[in-house]
Amino acid sequence: MESFRLIHKWRRALWQIPAIIMVAGALALSSNNLRKESLPLVGDWSAAASLTTVSGEYLDISIDEAARLFREQAAVFMDARSAADYEKGHIQGALSLPWQDVDRLFFSATAGVPPDMPIITYCDGETCNLSHDLAIFLRDMGFENVKVLVNGWTIWKNTNLPVD
Repeated sequence: MESFRLIHKWRRALWQIPAIIMVAGALALSSNNLRKESLPLVGDWSAAASLTTVSGEYLDISIDEAARLFREQAAVFMDARSAADYEKGHIQGALSLPWQDVDRLFFSATAGVPPDMPIITYCDGETCNLSHDLAIFLRDMGFENVKVLVNGWTIWKNTNLPVD
């Protein structure tokens, strides 16, 4: 008789678990739908999406476009890597503005850069966010045209563009 009760409890638990999950999901979707600014149910987790402003503008720039701006001397390049990495090598003429020292070096690094001048930030590695963080910071500080060259240092070297 005791084993019958145990089996009955397990059977009841097996249908209650999915029922609880379904009710919780329905409540979550309903409350999200009632929110003034509901959360999206499907997200874009691509690298390009992570380089998008709140207004939907893409911050990334292609190596071809960056190289064209470099050749035309129509942009300022800013290296977001550490000063030690900058000293080991950087895009020719790039300014060093390490993200970890941005609060201390911002004014000296950006002195003489007009607010409407295109700025291209870069660091190294597909997952390096330093250049993205620097780009957002520069935009917040009033620079209007800031782009990110994703994996910039590696791509620049592999394309055999000028380095110092």
